Amino acid sequence: MHHRAAVRTACLALAAVGLASLSACTERREEARQTPTRAPSASSAEATPGADGAGDPYYPQDGNGGYDVAGYHVSISYNPGSRNLDGDTAVTARATGELRTFNLDLFGLEVEEVEVDGEAAEFERTGDHELVITPAEPVADGAVFETRVRYGGVPEMMGEGGLGENGWQVARSGGAFVAGEPHSATSWYPANDTPRDKATFRLDARVPDGWSVVSNGREKPPTRGNDGWTTFHWEEPNRIATYLTTVGIDKWTFDRSTLPSGTPVVSAYAPGVEDKRQVENRLPEILEFLESKFGPYPQSAAGGIYINESIGFSLETQGRPIYADWAELSVVVHENAHQWWGNSVSVSSWADICLNECFASYAQWLWDEAKSDADLDQQYRTAVARTTDEFWQGRLYDMGAGNEFGAVYEKGPMALHALRRQIGDEAFDRVLKEWPARHRDGNASWPEFERFTAEIAGQDLGEFFTAWFRSAQRPADEFLYPGSLRR
Repeated sequence: MHHRAAVRTACLALAAVGLASLSACTERREEARQTPTRAPSASSAEATPGADGAGDPYYPQDGNGGYDVAGYHVSISYNPGSRNLDGDTAVTARATGELRTFNLDLFGLEVEEVEVDGEAAEFERTGDHELVITPAEPVADGAVFETRVRYGGVPEMMGEGGLGENGWQVARSGGAFVAGEPHSATSWYPANDTPRDKATFRLDARVPDGWSVVSNGREKPPTRGNDGWTTFHWEEPNRIATYLTTVGIDKWTFDRSTLPSGTPVVSAYAPGVEDKRQVENRLPEILEFLESKFGPYPQSAAGGIYINESIGFSLETQGRPIYADWAELSVVVHENAHQWWGNSVSVSSWADICLNECFASYAQWLWDEAKSDADLDQQYRTAVARTTDEFWQGRLYDMGAGNEFGAVYEKGPMALHALRRQIGDEAFDRVLKEWPARHRDGNASWPEFERFTAEIAGQDLGEFFTAWFRSAQRPADEFLYPGSLRR
């Protein structure tokens, strides 16, 4: 995720040339960041079968216990005129314990019918997003089973996230799109809504002729009906976290090509933002650069979704990020860095968000270093000189629920530059490549990253990581100015 350019990227860039202070940036960012607090610990528990949460202490009712989703097959019909959605979603999963009841997450929308392995199941709604399902017969531990949910209604936004509205949103054109972190998927289909349970994703989306649909993964030929409606088909064979799934319904202009590797590229532009092609045309160059830093591109497809909306963030929806109308080149670099850091390797818990945002933000520094000969040591020193006491209060690990999208964008890349100078370029380059390779298509935690980096560096980095990532104070000078940063 990348917050509005004027608040994030521009702040560091301007500070580096003496045109803005980070304290001013912090003030303008305050509406999107709560004061850091010590919320529940990042340590997490395994969810028991049938539990209404997956065990993440920051969002205890996100996700559910008792099963592991293998794949989602989402079918929807959406009428932009009435804003009504009819949905039919099949969730294939493996039980991790006997399930007499189990939950899916679904926000709003009216559930009409639920089946488990073809048999009608009882269901009820509790809380604001729990769909409690009681199958006709208990699901045996280890069994693979399919849950089919038919539902409908007018999808709604799910409320404010750290940087703006989450979930289903109506576009100015009358179309619709889905974006949000940590929540968005369950505004339009039932899911196990936790990054811990990644699964494959298929979408069949039926819309009136004249409208078209963009989503994740690989595009399949549309099916044109005789009733004035067309069904669009998308398939993501890589496992994907639910918040990284999306659908965009609009009168898109599509550009299609392939990368040298053969990976398909599909980019979509909403009416009024076709001029964003000049930015998106640099995507092959951006991905080639990121591959040089992080290893082979890990996704099944590439591209971008350019909406004509001034939402407060752009989002790294898997393989095909969503860009707000203010997004420029640096944002495209950031969101595509997430295809390694955050998408291919997803967090174990939301306390680990630095593994996503710190690295995507530092990718922008690396891009400037390579493409504009930026002196990162000088940029770093200038940024440090302009910090305030408040700046250092934001933790980069275990920052507390609601504070995930704060320090990671400004303090985060500074911390990684200090780490690079602490362990040296050779070890740092190994970390950037070997971590995504080791955990590809999976999940990992920040404590795991600390141990991994110390092993590669051959150093005891405990005090360094505490000073930069776990503390709410300015690091001591030995950690603030390691290596070539030392005057």
